[in-house]
Order: sequence, then structure tokens, then C-alpha cells
Amino acid sequence: MAKKEFTFKGKSVDELKKLSMNELAELLTARQRRTIKRGFTEQQKILLKKLRANKKNIETHCRDMVVLPEMIGKSIKVHQGREFVPVMIEEGMIGHCLGEFALTRRKVAHSAPGIGATRSSASLSVK
Repeated sequence: MAKKEFTFKGKSVDELKKLSMNELAELLTARQRRTIKRGFTEQQKILLKKLRANKKNIETHCRDMVVLPEMIGKSIKVHQGREFVPVMIEEGMIGHCLGEFALTRRKVAHSAPGIGATRSSASLSVK
């Protein structure tokens, strides 16, 4: 069975890569369109320059960077708060922010209740 070709708002990946920034912005949601039209920050421009230069092991703190079609197939390490998490950019990520793929919160795993947490544990010795 053949794999279905990815389209974003009716355009293939090759067509998206040929679009200018303003034409691409018209296809994105309002938040991403506003980000692109206002212009990228200096850190985001540096990240784009590194991506266009095909550098390896790109690390960034720009969690608010919009995923553009030219990023597809690249691996970017996004800061998670303590370490950098590798994120492989795929077609379905276009229009999202990098921070959405490097989660900063972990699942809470509770152990046994502490002393004094329940009525039965209040009578235990503290040794």
C-alpha cells in the first residue's frame, strides 16, 4: 500500500519550500502569522542561519520558533529546562512551535504517604 503524500492546506512539501515567508504566513494560524510578519528575534535569526548552513548538533533555547518547511528532515536540540532534547522535524510539525515537542513537565510519580499524612501514620514513631 502506497504511503499517502503529506499536504499542508492543500500544498505539498516541495510547494511549501518554494513559497516566500509572506505567502507561507498566510497559510499558518494567526499566532504564527503574527510572529512571522513582525519578524524573527535575533536568536531565531541565528538559528535559521545555522539551519541553512547545514550545521550539525544545533542546540537552541528558541522554544517559540515556528517550524518552517525548510527545517524538515533536520534534527534540532531544544532546551527543556535542564538539558537539550533532540527533536527530529517532520512534515506534520509545520506551523507548530519547537517547544511543543520538548516537554518541560514530567508525570508526577508519588511514593508512600509521608508521616502525618493520614490518621494511621500519625501514630508511627519518627525513628
